[in-house]
Amino acid sequence: MLHKKSSWAMFCAFAISGLLITTTTQSVSAEDNGMVYELRTYTCHPGKLPNLHARFKDHTMAIFEKHGIKNIMYWTPVDKEDTLIYVVAHKSRESADQSWKAFIADPAWKKAYKESIADGKLVMKVERQYMTPTEYTP
Repeated sequence: MLHKKSSWAMFCAFAISGLLITTTTQSVSAEDNGMVYELRTYTCHPGKLPNLHARFKDHTMAIFEKHGIKNIMYWTPVDKEDTLIYVVAHKSRESADQSWKAFIADPAWKKAYKESIADGKLVMKVERQYMTPTEYTP
């Protein structure tokens, strides 16, 4: 039986590999135009993941797109409760900074966020990593 950390590392490796394979044309062009991918992991307070899924599905994803944040893929780990992992894409690292600032200031986001935490905050930890495709990405 694999250790949980080993299982988690293997899951991440397979998930990112799958993402890169499914975004082949984007990956090739990303090297040429400075596109960056952002991997984000949200650890929710116990029992709050369904609320986070609803917020993303009903509000966040559309507001991301409005501000130039391209939705790529969303996952929930099989062996890790209360966690959402997703990847978004930005035209550049600078564009990412501008998009996040605009997103945070958006009145629709502020409203959705406030309504979603009426019974307590959903997320207790956010991790993020910016990535660019390697030259050998398929």
